Amino acid sequence: MSLYLNENPHAMQLVFATNNKNKIKEVQSLVPQHIKLLSLADINCTEEIPETTGTIEGNAQQKANYIKDHYGYDCFADDTGLEADALNGEPGVDTAHYAGPQRNADDNMNKLLLALEDKVSRKAQFKTVIALHLNGQLKTFSGICKGEITTEKKGNDGFGYDPIFKADGYEQTFAEISLEEKNKIGHRGKAVTKLIAYLNSV
Repeated sequence: MSLYLNENPHAMQLVFATNNKNKIKEVQSLVPQHIKLLSLADINCTEEIPETTGTIEGNAQQKANYIKDHYGYDCFADDTGLEADALNGEPGVDTAHYAGPQRNADDNMNKLLLALEDKVSRKAQFKTVIALHLNGQLKTFSGICKGEITTEKKGNDGFGYDPIFKADGYEQTFAEISLEEKNKIGHRGKAVTKLIAYLNSV
């Protein structure tokens, strides 16, 4: 994502520690205009940032700490997990690489659907934690969206597990609803809303 940083010299610049274009698109649509997001590519960060803590919260903090310590930027990082009740919270912290290091969305969904085939409960929740490094302080913000895993993939929008996740009160999957609607009810939208409220208060 390229940004002309001299458009507004008074804009707050924050690194969003990701190169996931879908995440950047979602978050940029929520962030006020005076906050300019930089991706990892914008700061020439090409290495793999460690995610080794074993928890969603810990991984978000680890990524934010890495950018601050190695590049010096104020920044925020997120980590998201899909937690299925019948699988004791799996895939959880392993959500992105549930079916292997290839991080393939179809492989991940297929593995989860197979794991739930003989389970009575299909209840699940998405959980996002955002860790913000700003002015020498580390803050965290979380968002949860409860719902269930469907029995088949539906919809062409969204990314990740969106085609098999249906939020409580909805008949459509995340991949069948608009980005605007997903941001209103979704885990990342809830966490980003808390982040923005904090940024507006400092």
